[in-house]
Amino acid sequence: MGSITLQDTQPSGVYGTPPAELAETPEGALQFSPLIPGSRRLEEQEEGALGTMVVLAPHGTVERRYTIALALRALAPDGALTVLAPKDKGGSRIAKELKAFGCDVAETSRRHHRICACTRPALPAGLDQALAEGGPRLDDGLGLWTWPGIFSWNRIDPGSALLEQTLPALSGRGADFGCGLGILARTILTSPKVEHLAMIDIDRRAVDMAGRNIDDPRAELRWADIRSGTGLKGLDFAVMNPPFHDGGAEDQSLGQAFIRRAAEALRPGGVLWLVANRHLPYEAVLKSLFKRVTPKVEASGYKIYEAVK
Repeated sequence: MGSITLQDTQPSGVYGTPPAELAETPEGALQFSPLIPGSRRLEEQEEGALGTMVVLAPHGTVERRYTIALALRALAPDGALTVLAPKDKGGSRIAKELKAFGCDVAETSRRHHRICACTRPALPAGLDQALAEGGPRLDDGLGLWTWPGIFSWNRIDPGSALLEQTLPALSGRGADFGCGLGILARTILTSPKVEHLAMIDIDRRAVDMAGRNIDDPRAELRWADIRSGTGLKGLDFAVMNPPFHDGGAEDQSLGQAFIRRAAEALRPGGVLWLVANRHLPYEAVLKSLFKRVTPKVEASGYKIYEAVK
């Protein structure tokens, strides 16, 4: 009979969707990615509760160090940690970052990824600093609660700013698809004729921060993947600054999926307001789903459309 190890007796965790051929995720591992709706919160995981953890590391330095620190805190001493990422998206820095936490790292390269394996030291170094740097904070410049890793977390996205300036006073029931921190929702809800606003985002951190930034009983926050459907029907309006990157690579189908979900959710005569980078080809899908599509503004590399169902 083989000996029972720590990894056999404690649950395993995974952050994101690491390629199976690069890092084996134990069966039944608990998912902790804030970008996968329904996942658990790594911030709330009991310290030392996990036997193993596999992390597909985020691209941003502050977010990545924060995530690794959370993973180390959640692992039991000598718990196994694997962290990987594409070389050009933070992978080349992982070993150095793990060593700064006091880890003894074994590093390999495969399929343009760096894969680092280590065990949790008894007393990891620098966790508190990494957790403080990567956690939620009130940004004085924005006047909003934000969190590193959220889209446009430390600045107002220029596309959203342009749409914010262009939107008319809306009315009735509507939705903010990809609500982020609540920049557009804040403007939409200044209209007293708005009855209800569904704010939807795939990033749980964005939903959490939007909940702090928008104090209005008409707002309803949802952590969901819009591509999978919204369940909304009969809306009077929808607004969006849809994403067009997935895992760092441009993916125009994301915005097209957002447009289709908006068309499904709007009533006949309902209106979609959309901002997009000028080069993105959304006109064809808009014209196939909406009765009238009107370009409203084109400036600073962005374009805004009003589309009536």
